[in-house]
Amino acid sequence: MADLFLGIDIGTGGVRACAIDARAEIQGTAAASLPPPRQQGDAIDQEPELWWQAMVTAIGKLGQAVDLGRVTRISVDGTSGTLLLIDAEGRPRSPGLMYNDARSVAEAARIAKIVPAESGAHGRSSALAKLLHLLDQAEATDLRHAVHQADWIAGRLAALHGISDENNALKLGYDPVTRRWPAWLDHVGVPRALLPKVLVPGTSLATIDPAVARSLGLPPSAEIAAGTTDGVASFLATGADQPGDAVTSLGTTLVLKQLATQPIFAADQGVYSHRLGERWLAGGASNTGGAALLAHFTADEMDRLTPQLTPAEPTGLDYYPLPKPGERFPIADPYLAARITPRPAEPVRFFQGLLEGIAAVEALAYQRLALLGAHPLRRVISIGRGAKNAPWTDIRRRTLGVPVTTAEQTEASYGAALLALHGSPP
Repeated sequence: MADLFLGIDIGTGGVRACAIDARAEIQGTAAASLPPPRQQGDAIDQEPELWWQAMVTAIGKLGQAVDLGRVTRISVDGTSGTLLLIDAEGRPRSPGLMYNDARSVAEAARIAKIVPAESGAHGRSSALAKLLHLLDQAEATDLRHAVHQADWIAGRLAALHGISDENNALKLGYDPVTRRWPAWLDHVGVPRALLPKVLVPGTSLATIDPAVARSLGLPPSAEIAAGTTDGVASFLATGADQPGDAVTSLGTTLVLKQLATQPIFAADQGVYSHRLGERWLAGGASNTGGAALLAHFTADEMDRLTPQLTPAEPTGLDYYPLPKPGERFPIADPYLAARITPRPAEPVRFFQGLLEGIAAVEALAYQRLALLGAHPLRRVISIGRGAKNAPWTDIRRRTLGVPVTTAEQTEASYGAALLALHGSPP
């Protein structure tokens, strides 16, 4: 029987499992939902056991579609920056502080005074800020490891804890250029013994724990591979694999990621790079996007107007759509106002002008990445709700001047399965 490779995505609303064969073709998928995290103001957390139980359910469902006994390797991705403390046996000694938990205000301020600007550890939601907060609040005396969401699931599968990957570790302060924990962590007050060992995503971690294998119906020979973040897994799922390949997410905001041959950092614009083997995934995010459109049209109105768009006939309107003042990238200006005048009387012309404006921001963003050292843009793969708008794709293709397509696969679980298959990023 042919081998299967299993990817597990621990997402915000649920867990997805995807099994692929050696040709990277999907043989089965399954999902299990998660309850919403607890939220109190800026504090957002969840009990880690919920992640494990949802994973168990998803794998059980997957076993109804594929023979789990054929699974050879497993890789796990999780939400970037989600962190918890565990003891030596892997038992949680804190809640999981979620990727968007922003309670660590004082800790972020401490980091800002010490940590180099190019580090991914800045901000109230960084894993490093969360770690400092958890240590300040900790009552347990048996703390052994600080681990991310994907680390903990993989560690429990293998019964081997305290191991992370280069992508998840970025926001904890790991230096992907030198491939080590930097010396400045000592000045921040992080106990070195808590920091996980860091592996290249997709490389072997250990074989599965025999008891876990029996309980899940997996073979005792299955290998657990180092994982990645959900964002990187989604990028891998699109098939982008050459320098200059880029993925644009057309969601509430405009998020861009481009494969590069060297790291790119522009802290003042929120641009940083994940390491993908010997290449780099540079990314930035603009505040333009779906939220800027929804400030003027409902989703139903946009669906009704879309067939009336004329991509071959540009409006000539020079817009910079924003939902409210402030922009991060490609223009770093917290007070930047939206430019949406003059406003034509015809709704369809105004709508097309907004779409053209977002496409122009996208083009400017990729130009900025090129100025920062990125490889010339080769092609753009689109994901997100806006990727389904064919006329907008035509507008973006004309504006960007490169092929623009819609991704066939975007599920992070598929990207994690590719890591399990290939053993490292392409």
